Amino acid sequence: MKFLTKHKLVSWLPQLNPQVWILGFGRFLSEIGTGFTLFYAPIFFVNQVGLSATSVGIALGSASISGVIGRILGGSCSDSRFWGRRRTLLLSAAVAAIASLVLATTSNFSTLVVGNLLMGLGQGLYWPATEAVVADLTPPEHRREAYALTRLADNLGLGMGIVFGGALIGTTGAYRALFVVDAVSFVVFFGVVYLAIAETYQPSKTESTSLQGSWTTALRDRRLFVYVLVNIIFTTYISQLHSTLPLYFKNFVSVGSGKGFAETTISALFAWHLALAIVCQLPIARALKRFSHAQALTVSALMWAIGFSSIWVTGVAATNHLGWAIFSLGIFAIATVSYTPSASALITDLAPESQRGVYFSINSLCWAAGYFIGPPLGGWALDQPRPVADNFWLGLALSMGITIAILRYLEQILRPKL
Repeated sequence: MKFLTKHKLVSWLPQLNPQVWILGFGRFLSEIGTGFTLFYAPIFFVNQVGLSATSVGIALGSASISGVIGRILGGSCSDSRFWGRRRTLLLSAAVAAIASLVLATTSNFSTLVVGNLLMGLGQGLYWPATEAVVADLTPPEHRREAYALTRLADNLGLGMGIVFGGALIGTTGAYRALFVVDAVSFVVFFGVVYLAIAETYQPSKTESTSLQGSWTTALRDRRLFVYVLVNIIFTTYISQLHSTLPLYFKNFVSVGSGKGFAETTISALFAWHLALAIVCQLPIARALKRFSHAQALTVSALMWAIGFSSIWVTGVAATNHLGWAIFSLGIFAIATVSYTPSASALITDLAPESQRGVYFSINSLCWAAGYFIGPPLGGWALDQPRPVADNFWLGLALSMGITIAILRYLEQILRPKL
């Protein structure tokens, strides 16, 4: 019986290249450190350091400036004969570790900007390379599950980091220690890549396409351009979970005689969000395999609309704030896991094999744009009178109509090609 149970478990897991599993493990370790800081940085810099929500939003958004440079370099380096995917990943981990140490010493706006600029550069270098590695190692029929697995590792690491980070803050109040842990996690990720990940990019000896030509080809791809428009909207939504929502829960949701959820409650809410994402990641990826990429993204869009509407209810409701918050973050979990594997698999289908780094660089630039728009926009909304801060979430929900319209057009132009 035990053998049969184990056999069924093994057969249920995706049959992927061992290096994909190793990369997922490295990402899991790295995201533990990120989870320590991601949801608590806005609270720390506003409530402990004493900066305004708008200035913190601007500083967090500044990571997108260097992130643009990092993503362009990351895509070009990933497709380079000299750098390749592996060396680009090593460079990204080193830069991100330095950034975390800078943030650990931050006491003013200028240092906060420097730390976020470095972090944006490191993250920019990272994403095109890591996504290209998964594409290189995985056949088309298994790519959604491969990307679902790596996102599962990300979410599991984030969840553990959030729980441990909330516990550390709740018992010691040592916010700065969170950034030190983040730096250590990037060093560990560097070690995993250095020791266990081989170079996956094998350019053809007859390949003559220059990097400039690769970028020109990608930028002329109409299908990619339409996808970029909708992907920027999605990433702007995701940025609200990381930058605006924790501060909204802390400072705007009235609970009993106090104001806002405690840090431990916020930690538990996001742990629930990530736990559900972890449980649903692979099953939803498999369930959506029957749909086209654009249709799967439409499912995600509908979930985001429901989630943002529920956050609006959380803020304006007279009672049961915690119940609505739990429901909202559960919906956001489904929205996220419906989005990420399909988005990455779509890019892999669009990109020529020799230009995957560049295409994933453009995909990653959407995240830079979304995180450039999202944090300052959310910070501005939270600095306004209470009705504006509450109705901000309703506005995000209503904007989903534009997203779905773009996705319907994307479905039309993709159908003859894919």
